[in-house]
Amino acid sequence: MITNFLLDHSALVPVAILLVALVCAVLGHLLAGKRRILWALTGVSLVPVFALTLVPAGRTLDETGCTVQFFLPTLGAVELLANVALFLPPVYFAALASRRPLTTLAAGSALSAVVEAVQALVPAIGRACDTNDWLMNTLGAVLGMFLALGTAWLVKRRAQSGSATGAMSS
Repeated sequence: MITNFLLDHSALVPVAILLVALVCAVLGHLLAGKRRILWALTGVSLVPVFALTLVPAGRTLDETGCTVQFFLPTLGAVELLANVALFLPPVYFAALASRRPLTTLAAGSALSAVVEAVQALVPAIGRACDTNDWLMNTLGAVLGMFLALGTAWLVKRRAQSGSATGAMSS
């Protein structure tokens, strides 16, 4: 239902990505420092990654391999932009939980590469490997990392403001 709506209204896909980023930022800000919950959100946000990329598609592909192409999507490229939104949340929450944004970015990009390799090597799942999917997933991971860095900076700044205010009132 959501996919059909986005296909019919492809110009709204960037808005959907912004909404995903906004929900992540709000949750991350509210849950800053609660690492167990952030790790749980990382796990929950990986469910759609695996469900949408590795669950059999109900068709089989006769050949293995990947389509090799690299281009940035247009507003009408719903599937490519959806790949951006797919990897933003897990990298965002994992970066906040681990406090290692670059490591998390590398892991997100590597996970995407593994997913594409599985799609290429296991034709029975009926998924097509595409380097553009990896590129868009990695772009989503980059956005998730930068969003996590911004959230961590805001939380640290708020904590410093709070401790400075508390010191002045005593």
